[in-house]
Amino acid sequence: MTIWLALLLGVIQGLCEFLPVSSSGHLLMLQTIFGIESQEGQLFSVMLHFATLIAVCVVYRKLLWNLIRHPFQKTVAYLILATIPTVVFTLIMKKVEPFASFFADAEAGSFLGVGFLLTGALLLLSDAMMKRAHKRGLKSMRTRDALIIGGMQCLGVFPGVSRSGSTITGALISGLNRKSAADFSFLISIPAILGATVLEAYDTVKAGIQLATSDILYMAVGMIAAGVTGYFAIRFMIKLITRKRLWGFAVYVAVLGALVIAFQAFGVLGF
Repeated sequence: MTIWLALLLGVIQGLCEFLPVSSSGHLLMLQTIFGIESQEGQLFSVMLHFATLIAVCVVYRKLLWNLIRHPFQKTVAYLILATIPTVVFTLIMKKVEPFASFFADAEAGSFLGVGFLLTGALLLLSDAMMKRAHKRGLKSMRTRDALIIGGMQCLGVFPGVSRSGSTITGALISGLNRKSAADFSFLISIPAILGATVLEAYDTVKAGIQLATSDILYMAVGMIAAGVTGYFAIRFMIKLITRKRLWGFAVYVAVLGALVIAFQAFGVLGF
């Protein structure tokens, strides 16, 4: 890996983690194109995810501080409730056969193009939901809303399927207004990213990956890039979803998905 490649991957992670285009899908595609080994890429991905976690916490620092100071409130309960389906689903997909074998193929990129196409379909659905006169905010959430959003977040564990896109769609389906849909989506990304980081870090330690001095430098560059771009991506997305529709992202991921499937069919991409 080089400094410039670390910088590129950091920027891609920071942008795509919060824009509805799937950071995991883009990172997998770029790591394959640039020939980054799976173990090296896994460790690098762990650190980039941690950097974007910091970005979310910075953007929502006031709200998070309020939730920490007053933990016995509905929003905290709904964040926990929405996280449970993802935790259960991820553990099943990683540990229980035959799901584990299928998920291993998905993580290797076998269904990456399909994942991008699914993201496109979800974004078009979210645009349709935006036409409704949604007025409910976070304080008006119900148990059903949290479960719907949490269920939609399960789709985001697959490379190519955007976590933010699926959760925003779920929030709009449940009846939240645009701003609250974005806020709740980004808030539940905190336990989601933290959980994914812990799992990936455990797998990395278990694999016994050793770091060279240059690796630490590359990771630092990538993390800074991911954190900074992630911060601005969140702020941009909050403003965008309250004013505009998401069809442009839907077109992008649909075209990308079709290209990935075509390249896989002709053996251009090595997964």
